[in-house]
Amino acid sequence: MELEQLRQLDAVERMGTLQAAAEQLHLSQSALSRSLRRLEADLGRELFDRTRNSMSLNAAGRLALGHARLILAEERRLIDDFAQLDKRARTLCVASVAPAPTWRLSSLVLEQYPTTILEPDVITRDEVRGRLIDGSCDLAITVDSPELPTVESFEFMTEDLYANVPQGHVLWNKKELTFAELDGHTFLVYGQIGFWHEIHSKKLPFAQFVVQSDRTIFLQQVRTSDLLTFTTNAPENTSGHESRKAIPIVDPEAHARFYLCMQKNAPDRVAAVFDLVRQSV
Repeated sequence: MELEQLRQLDAVERMGTLQAAAEQLHLSQSALSRSLRRLEADLGRELFDRTRNSMSLNAAGRLALGHARLILAEERRLIDDFAQLDKRARTLCVASVAPAPTWRLSSLVLEQYPTTILEPDVITRDEVRGRLIDGSCDLAITVDSPELPTVESFEFMTEDLYANVPQGHVLWNKKELTFAELDGHTFLVYGQIGFWHEIHSKKLPFAQFVVQSDRTIFLQQVRTSDLLTFTTNAPENTSGHESRKAIPIVDPEAHARFYLCMQKNAPDRVAAVFDLVRQSV
């Protein structure tokens, strides 16, 4: 008895006729019929009631079909589990305080390791530190060097915050801005910007924020809205538009220095990526 024969038994029942099953399986009717006869011989029971023009499962056939479908389901589950195992072996979990560093990390890693899957999670600074310490992420991106004896890190990139000002806005002619000048205005902001939300809340206590969590919709709204937004000088940041002007914010809090971190006892595949990125920056 072979798995292919079980698939053929299932196909005959699903398709209703031997001819239709043979067409779906890309077999001739005679080849399919011979294969099913061998299955009956292996099981020692006839599985079909046959007439000159039709065949249908008998009681033994229905019993065999139930077991066949269970076996085929287990086969699919085995294949899926192996696929997930392979995916996990190629996946690196990245906990980050901001999205832009994960974009740059992806571009650097995937160029050399195209089969690697990066799963970024943009969370708060405290959460990133906690996951770095407890080992629940492979790599972490922080805005301060953790300086922990079990952690290795290096400066990965910097990012500067800009006000993204629509044409005609009262701030349009400014060459630079401070948070004090921006406070009190209404901003359209992307919901997944990590620690930058902390900076906004701290430095703009009287501002209003319209939060959009879908990045595609956010970028569309940037093009059509007359609200202030934020952008940065990260090359991967695409939140600008020709009808807007990016004006630098000069406060120290508008300048972030990011560090890439990993546990010193990280697996070799994680260390290889970490070293690759360190050599690239």
